[in-house]
Amino acid sequence: MSYHEATELLSKHTGVVELTDGDARVAVCPEYQGRVMTSTCGGPAGPSFGFVNRRFIEAGKCDPRFNNYGGEDRLWLSPEGGQFSLWFKPDAEQNLDNWYTPPAFNEGAWEVISGSDEKSCRMTTAMGFQNASATNFKLDVAREVRLFGADDMKNLFGSSVADTLGRDGVKTVGYETTNKITNRGDDMTKEKGLVSIWILGMLCAGEETVVVVPYKPGDEAKLGPVIKSDYFGPVPPDRLKVTPEAVLFSADGHFRSKIGTSQRRARDVLGAIDFQAGVLTIVQFTMPDDPSKHNYMNNMWELPQARPYTGDVANSYNDGPNKSGEQLGAFYEIESLSPAVALKTGKSLVHSHCTVHIQADPPALRQLAKEILGVDLESVRGALPRLIEAH
Repeated sequence: MSYHEATELLSKHTGVVELTDGDARVAVCPEYQGRVMTSTCGGPAGPSFGFVNRRFIEAGKCDPRFNNYGGEDRLWLSPEGGQFSLWFKPDAEQNLDNWYTPPAFNEGAWEVISGSDEKSCRMTTAMGFQNASATNFKLDVAREVRLFGADDMKNLFGSSVADTLGRDGVKTVGYETTNKITNRGDDMTKEKGLVSIWILGMLCAGEETVVVVPYKPGDEAKLGPVIKSDYFGPVPPDRLKVTPEAVLFSADGHFRSKIGTSQRRARDVLGAIDFQAGVLTIVQFTMPDDPSKHNYMNNMWELPQARPYTGDVANSYNDGPNKSGEQLGAFYEIESLSPAVALKTGKSLVHSHCTVHIQADPPALRQLAKEILGVDLESVRGALPRLIEAH
C-alpha cells in the first residue's frame, strides 16, 4: 500500500503522530505501544516501507499472544526463551502453545509528552512483568522517535554517502528511536535474570528482497560460527548464503526462518535490498566496541540454557507458514539488541536504533551498498538462486 493508504487505515483505528520533512514522513502510533508503523520517502503517494497488518487492525481484537499491528520499529524486551524468558511462565514447556507476549509491551497506550511543535515524538510508559524464574521487574520506559535531516545522514554515514544521498533522483527517509529503561524495582542480578532492550522492525517482504548482514571476519576456532540459523530449523541453502563480505538471507515472506550474529561477529550495521522496488534499507544501532565483553541475552527456546548471557547482537526474521499452516504476514524483520545490565534501583539502560530507506536508480544503490554495507549488489543478486529465478 502507499503511505497515504497506510496512514488513512491507521487513522480510522488509532491516533497517528506524523513527523515530516518534505517527502520524508514517519508515522508513529502511541496507542500501539509507541510503534513507528511506517515511513516513506515519496510523500503521501510514496511506498509504505513498514508492514501494516490491515487484517489485524480492522478486526479490532486484541491477541494475548501478540498484537500484530505491524510496524517497522517496535520495542520489546529480551530474552524470549530460557530460564529467564519473559514469554513463558515458570516451568512451562517452551513451545508455541505456551508462548505469550508479556502484556506490559503487548497492549496499552503510551503517553506522549512531546509538544506538537517539536520535531520528534517522545513517549513514556511503565511496565511490570515476571520472568520464567519468577523474578519480578518494574520499569519506567522512555522512547523518542526523531526524523533525520541531512546533517544526521552525514554524521551517521560520512560525507561521501551524504553527498550521494543529496543527488537528484535519490529519495531518502531516515529516523532514530532512542529507547531508555529505568529500573524501579529491586536491584537486578544475573542469578535471577536480566533484561535487554530489543528493537524489531517489520518491513514489507518482496520476491527479490535480500537481507545483508556484514560480519567480523576471522577463524571460526576463535570467533565461532559466522551466523546462527537454527532458530526454527535449518535454512535451505537457496535462502541463506555466507560470502566473504556478508551473510545474505532471503526476505520474501514465504519461509519461516531466523538468523542471528553473535557477540564476536556482529557489526553495528546491516540492511536489505529490494531489487524489484529499487530500495536499499539500512539499520544502524548502538553497540559496544567489543560486545563479547558484555552480557547479551540468549533468546533460544530451551530450558535450561547452558549460557543464558551469550546471545545474538542482531537478528533477521523472514515470516512464513508455521507448522499449522498459519502465517503472521508478508514481512521480514531486522532487529537489534542492547547488552543486558544488572541495573540497580533507579539506574537506566539506553539503546538507539536507526532506520534509513533509500530509493534510487541501480548505479546509486550499488555505490551506497558498497560504501555502507561493503557488498556488490550484482554479486548479492547472483549469490542466491531464488533471485536469479525471480529476476
